[in-house]
Amino acid sequence: MIKDNIDATIKPGEDFYGYACGGWQKSHPLKGEYSRYGVFDDIAEKNLQQVKDLIENLGEHPDASKPGTIAQKVNDIYRAGLDMDRRNELGAAPIMPIVERIEKMGPEDFTATMAWLNRGAGGGFFGFGVGSDPADSNMNILHVSECGLTLGDRDYYLEKNETNDRILDAYHKYVKRIMTLVGYSDEDAERVWQSVISIETDIATHKKTREERRNPLLSHNWITIDDFCTKYPAIDWKGIFEGSGLKIPQGLNVSSVKFMDFINSYIPSLDIRRIKDYLIFTAVCEGTGTLSDDFYEADFEMFGRVMSGTEEKKPLWKRAMAIPNSMFGEAIGQLYVEKYFPERNKAYMKGLVENLRKALGKHIRECSWMSDATKEKALDKLASLKVKIGYPDKWKDYSGINIDPEKNYLENVLAASEWYVRDNYDKLGKPVDKDEWFMTPQTVNAYYSPVMNEICFPAGILQAPYFDIDADDAQNYGAIGVVIGHEMTHGFDDQGRRFDKEGNLVDWWTADDESRFNTLADRLVEQFDSVEVAPGVHANGRYTLGENIADQGGLRLAYTAYKIAAGDKPADDTQKEFTPDQLFYLAYASVWASNIRPEEILVRTKSDPHSLGRNRVNVTLRNLQPFFDAFDITEGQPMFRPVDDRVIIW
Repeated sequence: MIKDNIDATIKPGEDFYGYACGGWQKSHPLKGEYSRYGVFDDIAEKNLQQVKDLIENLGEHPDASKPGTIAQKVNDIYRAGLDMDRRNELGAAPIMPIVERIEKMGPEDFTATMAWLNRGAGGGFFGFGVGSDPADSNMNILHVSECGLTLGDRDYYLEKNETNDRILDAYHKYVKRIMTLVGYSDEDAERVWQSVISIETDIATHKKTREERRNPLLSHNWITIDDFCTKYPAIDWKGIFEGSGLKIPQGLNVSSVKFMDFINSYIPSLDIRRIKDYLIFTAVCEGTGTLSDDFYEADFEMFGRVMSGTEEKKPLWKRAMAIPNSMFGEAIGQLYVEKYFPERNKAYMKGLVENLRKALGKHIRECSWMSDATKEKALDKLASLKVKIGYPDKWKDYSGINIDPEKNYLENVLAASEWYVRDNYDKLGKPVDKDEWFMTPQTVNAYYSPVMNEICFPAGILQAPYFDIDADDAQNYGAIGVVIGHEMTHGFDDQGRRFDKEGNLVDWWTADDESRFNTLADRLVEQFDSVEVAPGVHANGRYTLGENIADQGGLRLAYTAYKIAAGDKPADDTQKEFTPDQLFYLAYASVWASNIRPEEILVRTKSDPHSLGRNRVNVTLRNLQPFFDAFDITEGQPMFRPVDDRVIIW
């Protein structure tokens, strides 16, 4: 119940997040295994239990003993994850064939080794994969990209402060620990550390910033394969592509020209020992989750306790279940929707979505800063928006993944990874499958895809408190309605607006419209930049701009859609404690209720394009007059923002 989430000792005009969520925060103290726990995680926990039941019931299914069936595959990979006796007995043995192959690599073997690693065993230095063409969203092309960093964000390597010093010190211990676990001497493990930190720091220096990654124009750089190989001759690209199972394309997209310029000159400067150290560590680090308890302990200490402040390890069943839930996601999703997602929920959601579409159309037509010419194209894009609700119309075929209980856990996981890589590579040069889903039905999340111009709401998120078919409309519109509006607004945020109705990277705005949009966006950036999330640390309004635009847009669209749906009907007075408008805003705030550790605040401020829950509520709501009216918030109260300081985009 909404009223159970409230902390009545706090006034709405002082701190609306505290008022709307304080009761929930008190009744849901942070458990040791979490660095952050919120309503979102509460639903995910419920889903985990449901999925666990589905997976464990498959183990009792008659097909579980029949090789090649989904029941057999899911049951055997789940049981392999649970079998810590076998995993501990094997220790590092499952990863050693990878370590030994890289150790034997000479300079002449670099091409073959990188090709082999990119078939599913790991990677490093760069990445590549198949996806839709930003210039022609109907076709799949090859994209060559930056590699990742073990610590996630480049600033951990480049910014000097007490927090980063502490993390790097722990990272040093982590690298040495897992290298000694695979049999390296202390001296050799120290050498690996020196190689890894040197290479990753150099890579971090040349990677895009968080803000640069948000600009799709910087990520679209088409080049013919011959010109690509001529421009970056230090690497045998055709050899790597062919060796990894890719057909040689006529051309490809370089997602980061600056980074590729660096890599082309950087790799020849490295001696083979440093290259091997880096690739071995990367492969071992990626495989730790399938090895013994010792590896998990090292992982937890580094990424759980030190980086995020987590106090307790996740139970084994959660860790083991993550593999089949991902590996056979749609097969489990099919079972999930049959049991937990009634068709009437899907029908209600379709109506909600269309009401939100009408609301966004109204907002576009009434937009004061956009020209009529651009409005016409925006409305055309909105009309073309595709909607996916609950589950896909066709299910993924996993017959190509074989799970052999005689093989060890890592071997089976790597075999599945190789299948997924082949599945991706096989799409090269083929039309994009517009029916493919990028989340499984049991996922508690939603997305907008700019290259597909589609919104997707899996069944997993379509449950209370986000969605309750028996709840008051004001509550549903304030929760799942805002989520729908949020995803729709992504089509018109600082990233999504650059793609047309077909999902092509096309500039369809006038220069004046773009200028006025950027002026408003800059003011919204300033609002979030001004918020101190930790002593001396401010929110990053530029990095979170797209999500902040979508939060505000989602709130405004859902409110308009609710009013359209309510029409002239008298207000429902079953919720006597609150007016419908109050219930709407309380429902919105409630879905972001959470408790979070100080360490995790710092991690998310660097790595998460979403603002912290408190800011998603308080900063966003302070721009909306209907919110002020609903709770009688007036000048002089902390939540009030003067009219001239407010920002309204959509």
